[in-house]
Amino acid sequence: MNPLTPVVLIDDDKDLRRATAQTLELAGFAVSAFGGAKAALAELSPDFAGAVVTDIRMPEIDGLQLFGALKDMDADLPVILITGHGDIPMAVQAIQDGAYDFIAKPFAADRLVQSVRRASEKRSLVMENRALRRAAEDAQDSLPLIGQTPVMENLRNILRHIADTDVDVLVAGETGSGKEVVAQILHQWSRRRKGHFVALNCGALPETVIESELFGHEAGAFTGAQKRRTGRIEHASGGTLFLDEIESMPLGTQVKMLRVLEMREITPLGTNDVRPVDLRVVAAAKIDLGDPAVRGDFREDLYYRLNVVTISIPPLRERRDDIPLLFSHFSARAAARFRREVPPLSQSVHRYLSSHAWPGNVRELSHFAERVVLGLESGEDTTVSPLPAGSSLPEKLERYEAEIIRDALSANAGDVRRTIEALGIARKTFYDKLQRHGIDRADFVTRK
Repeated sequence: MNPLTPVVLIDDDKDLRRATAQTLELAGFAVSAFGGAKAALAELSPDFAGAVVTDIRMPEIDGLQLFGALKDMDADLPVILITGHGDIPMAVQAIQDGAYDFIAKPFAADRLVQSVRRASEKRSLVMENRALRRAAEDAQDSLPLIGQTPVMENLRNILRHIADTDVDVLVAGETGSGKEVVAQILHQWSRRRKGHFVALNCGALPETVIESELFGHEAGAFTGAQKRRTGRIEHASGGTLFLDEIESMPLGTQVKMLRVLEMREITPLGTNDVRPVDLRVVAAAKIDLGDPAVRGDFREDLYYRLNVVTISIPPLRERRDDIPLLFSHFSARAAARFRREVPPLSQSVHRYLSSHAWPGNVRELSHFAERVVLGLESGEDTTVSPLPAGSSLPEKLERYEAEIIRDALSANAGDVRRTIEALGIARKTFYDKLQRHGIDRADFVTRK
């Protein structure tokens, strides 16, 4: 627990306030204690990064009135109510209205500490999510390639440096890493942005069609060619031609493409006319074309002609610090598309984002964000990656115990009493295990 995690404590009983503050400070919290709600309200704002603990019975502004004011200020601010026996019905109603927890007097110190710790962790997620949304909005406005890691800063610098040079570019990267995004940025940041950006996936077209798509044809050039067609290369003249999965280009087409790159001219099918073209070519490959062992039938001379500048896009697993920012961006985009609210970042989704390998890279992350926004994905089924081979018996038991607790919480909609009865353990033991396994009970509560 970060020793600087803040907590605001309000209690008009001086002795109880001092004792409670000491308990929380010993547990590693930075406590600001107040004898009344008015003084506390003056110090609290939507930027407060911790939890609020308040007694209910207080003069002038009582705890429930304080909770109402805080809820109006920031509905996500966790408020824990300290209640006497006669206040419990009011506290239960407050929970239904959105209070984080209530603790009946007299209470064990550990009960309060555990509740404040969970509330603070939840608040930390809320604040992180808000910061990420702001960063994603800023990134979307200023930078098409979202990411704050050094490797992404370096990639953007390279793109700015070469965007207006008209040099042909080879982009290397795994599936879903954003190769077409890089090609579009090179186009948008260059003097060619007023021309067409023309994309062709070489692996998606059969060999009998790709040459016609690239070079165009005259009417009658072959069976079915009823009228003249302008090819992708000619259409991209004055702009940028993006050839994705160029490693899949047929050998015969590679020969003709090499001449286009060298001479900047084309001869459409069915004519002897030579037409000049002014274009920049950005090619993308999923394999290392510089390695003869994996290049296969791809022509070495075409590779060297394309390899004037090579840009490598790092896979998502090598820039994990960018994942939360990207997820926030994709969630906001999906929410706008589907006309939904952006859901809060739950601990289960947070764990999944940090533990998953993301073999599908940015594209996979984008689809995951869409499922979360649609309520089709909670991260619960994949919160923890599989245990590596050779894991010890204690590690396996820990994993099994955590899954049993999650299942019990899910079956009982997060209700503590029913979950404890189902597990057959003491309340203190239950909260200790939640803390050890990083489980937030609130993630399983069904809100009405």
